[in-house]
Amino acid sequence: MPGGAELDWSVEPLQGWHIPLLDDPAFLPLQPLLQRALLLGVPDRLIAAVSSRRCLAPRVHVALCRDQPGRPLLLGIIVTRRLNRSGSSWEVQHLILAEDSLGGPGLPTEAALTGALLREAILRGRGACSWIATTSSLDTPRLAALRQQGFQPLRRDALWCWQAKGPAPALGPGLELLPLNRDTAPQLWHLEQAAIPAQLRQILDRRSEDLLDHSGTRGWMLVDAIRREAVAGVRWLADQPEGGQLIELSVMPGREALLGPPTALLLHRLSRPGQPLWLRVELSDRVRNLWLEQLGATGHGEQVLMGRSLWRRPPSPPAREAARRLEAMLEPFQPRRRTLPTPVGPR
Repeated sequence: MPGGAELDWSVEPLQGWHIPLLDDPAFLPLQPLLQRALLLGVPDRLIAAVSSRRCLAPRVHVALCRDQPGRPLLLGIIVTRRLNRSGSSWEVQHLILAEDSLGGPGLPTEAALTGALLREAILRGRGACSWIATTSSLDTPRLAALRQQGFQPLRRDALWCWQAKGPAPALGPGLELLPLNRDTAPQLWHLEQAAIPAQLRQILDRRSEDLLDHSGTRGWMLVDAIRREAVAGVRWLADQPEGGQLIELSVMPGREALLGPPTALLLHRLSRPGQPLWLRVELSDRVRNLWLEQLGATGHGEQVLMGRSLWRRPPSPPAREAARRLEAMLEPFQPRRRTLPTPVGPR
């Protein structure tokens, strides 16, 4: 466990008796999520004991200092969740440090806390081949801590917040509006696969059933009525601690003309009264950023999507097998002996 500070502290999985310690203002928005993680953790362990199915509940680890008078001091929290059924891809969903404890006498530094929480979460993620994390582009210490754990920047995004005002636009001609469900999930999966870069596709390692596990039925898509393929879609990703829903909006490459009333209709369908929608849009996507600005969305700074991948190429075949294949490939070009005539004996 981590050390190097005057006071003794450690990182451990969240337990029920930790909940009363979450009185720091930084932790209050996460209380519902942490209580849900504890409640789901019990059936999750039962499922894991009788089947090979991966965990459903988010994993939570806390940094705790017991080496002081009175009750223990909770220094930080990290919340991670799997992004697919196979458990190969995970996300650092939240990493929050106690505001009242940073810089206290004998307490660990921000860099030490962040690094220890990340290391423990990654160590406990057995079977995970890749990780993603998102942080503010201005949070230099957090970016440095992620880099130290092997994360590399994948994308720079603008963070937008939008709230529905007025009636939803009408559905345009040649399009069908369909909800996300078991029958339509493969169409939305194909759309998202086409809309994200190959490196990010490999890190996420998603299948159509993963979209349902992740978003449930909280999603909508526009389907080309002739080609029967999804050309734009939106789905829920997470509840924001500050209120509202974090969503993902995907548009088929080459169909950017849909950025207007058709995609606004998707946002209206997913929105809830009094709850804003939060979207991340790549900075280089000027068309989409301009559309959101014209739609009345407000910008909330820039974020960096970081990725850490352990995917490796499959091992090369043994030398003997490789030599055999090479010999078989070159066989047609080998010189052949001339066939000798068969001697004919006396009759």
